[in-house]
Amino acid sequence: MTTFRISEAAALLGVSADTVRRWVDAGRLRAERDDHGHRQVDGADLAAFARAQVEAVECGRSSARNHFRGIVTEVIRDAVMAQVEIAAGPFRVVSLMSRQAADELGLEPGVVAVAVIKSTNVVVEVPDHERVAGPL
Repeated sequence: MTTFRISEAAALLGVSADTVRRWVDAGRLRAERDDHGHRQVDGADLAAFARAQVEAVECGRSSARNHFRGIVTEVIRDAVMAQVEIAAGPFRVVSLMSRQAADELGLEPGVVAVAVIKSTNVVVEVPDHERVAGPL
């Protein structure tokens, strides 16, 4: 059975360890104490909690299931193309689009945007357990 320390759960959820402790204390997230008295969260419980926390983004009807709401942090334009970077929580999403599309959407640093990703090729990696609590 996979379990996560409070700090690891916090890193995976993109919140502070104090926030996870408050959720546990309030009964929103179940945690058990290990032999040393440290709280641990069961992996399946953490996955269910994370899924319940996902905020649906209203984007109309779409077959795309991956929506990342964030803030535009950088836009690099040339004559034809634009590279747009969005910080969505702890995640960085980069999009390449036509300059015309970026201009029409008014994409500039500070603008709130939603990256909608429809992908048939997603690479899934499993990090070393020691890296779980570190930056993702």
